[in-house]
Amino acid sequence: MKIDLVWFDSLGAKSSCVFVETEDIKIIIDPGIAAMQPSFPASDYKKILWREQGRRKIKSFLRKADAVIISHYHFDHFLPKDVNLYRGKTLFVKNPNEYINESQRKRAVDFFSKISKDISGVELEMEKTLTRKFRDCMDDLKISKEKDFGDYKDRRRELLNEGRRWFKKLSERWNSWRYIKEMEYDEIKTVYPEEKEFKFGNTRIKFSRPLFHGVEYSRVGWVFYTVIEDANTKILHSSDLNGPIIEDYAEMIIKEDPDIIILDGPMTYMFGYLLNRTNLNRAITNAKRIVEELDFELMIYDHHLPREPRFRERTKEVWDTAKRLGKKVLTVAEYLGHLPKVLDLS
Repeated sequence: MKIDLVWFDSLGAKSSCVFVETEDIKIIIDPGIAAMQPSFPASDYKKILWREQGRRKIKSFLRKADAVIISHYHFDHFLPKDVNLYRGKTLFVKNPNEYINESQRKRAVDFFSKISKDISGVELEMEKTLTRKFRDCMDDLKISKEKDFGDYKDRRRELLNEGRRWFKKLSERWNSWRYIKEMEYDEIKTVYPEEKEFKFGNTRIKFSRPLFHGVEYSRVGWVFYTVIEDANTKILHSSDLNGPIIEDYAEMIIKEDPDIIILDGPMTYMFGYLLNRTNLNRAITNAKRIVEELDFELMIYDHHLPREPRFRERTKEVWDTAKRLGKKVLTVAEYLGHLPKVLDLS
């Protein structure tokens, strides 16, 4: 297996793009990119420059891929406009009909409509949705339910109750939307892969069930993680689990026992706003546990983290644990022999 870390936040633009090549198939995961947020300590010129450098590199790898994996519809995880780049490929894409918030649903409809029209020359097929029941992803969690949150438990209970009500209303919306079918045309195929496995020769690709994008009932939606395995190597790409914040997701990663982990971190640049101390501590504890319990070759700890200069200080225990145990935990910039852009703006 050959792995290229195509573009990540530490290189100066938001992305979590990986290219994996085995003897059987060439796969690109989350080929998207976005410029850094206004608070990022660089000029607008540099932010745009790094975004465009990354976009060019992502496109070059996307052209070579046989299969494309899109874990969700945030713009740093897929390219919505350059649809001809997807021609001749199989797309394993987040199901746009369920476990998705309304903004990502709209992006998905626009994306699939453009693919269908520009590549296959037909209007997007959408069917009347039959009434379905959707399990609450909170019901899949055991460890986080049993965790002692101390003084935060009352506030957490309130948030979970609000989240359940939000999920109920949103799942009713899913039953009101017209259903976007999987496509299978001569020049493109789309597959909704959650909770499924696929074999290409000796290469296995496995997808998780829908997982919260960060904390329980995160309003930004759901994602899936991806595992790719051949005879020699197993890689796990976490997408946007934000740490992971949720203890059960750390347990899932540990049970997968990958050789290479692409782990996104907590959004420390949102600390005090969308990320509180309790959830930051959860993310740190979970990442430390992954470092301590897995015998990996490499853990890339990058996406979300290097968007502000204090990211190492705020996740210090993870880096210190890796150093103490002699584990290889790096940002992509460091893996390539450079400082993360947020620490080297010269």
